Amino acid sequence: MSFEPYLAEIEHVLKTARSVRRNLDFDRPIAIDDLYAAIDVAVQAPTGLIGEGWRFLIVTETDKKSAIAALYTETLAQMMASRGLPLKSSHRALVARLHEMPCLIFVCAQGEPPADISGQVGFFGSILPAAWSLMLALRARGIGTTWTSLLCARSEEVAAILEIPAGVTQTVMLPAGYTKGAVLKVADRMSASEVTFWNTWDTPKGPLSL
Repeated sequence: MSFEPYLAEIEHVLKTARSVRRNLDFDRPIAIDDLYAAIDVAVQAPTGLIGEGWRFLIVTETDKKSAIAALYTETLAQMMASRGLPLKSSHRALVARLHEMPCLIFVCAQGEPPADISGQVGFFGSILPAAWSLMLALRARGIGTTWTSLLCARSEEVAAILEIPAGVTQTVMLPAGYTKGAVLKVADRMSASEVTFWNTWDTPKGPLSL
């Protein structure tokens, strides 16, 4: 099957899957059907070491969201202070209303990463594609998200709040809400020719085509 007739639409979703921290509808709950439909897309992602060991924990209870938001805010402030950097306006916008997000989605993997780098690449390479597919599927449904990973540093405290059992690895958290006037554009990034090498490192393709 050729997807060429839909190529422009597909690439538009891929190119405009920006982090959305503002212009969200904090008062509108996300429909369960939308969440399940997006997760159904996520579990079609390629996998390897963990098999189908992905699990998705959706947090909607006010007290749990507030506890998670407090942990996130504290961790972000500590990290930026350790780097001698101020909080960006986008960061301030996120932490100011993180507890008001309609839901927080934790993407988890059953099992723990191996000690060796190769095993870690295989482990996280089996769960992060699902998280990205989930972000894209939500984006296609008008739901904005932000890819966050800071809470991996507070995984024990998060596990206590959400009753996550031992042996489950937390990866990213996606705060999610329907977009409300958000304009998602293609970012100004380096072109393919600027970031691609051929055959040996730091060797750009010559002027001749393949």
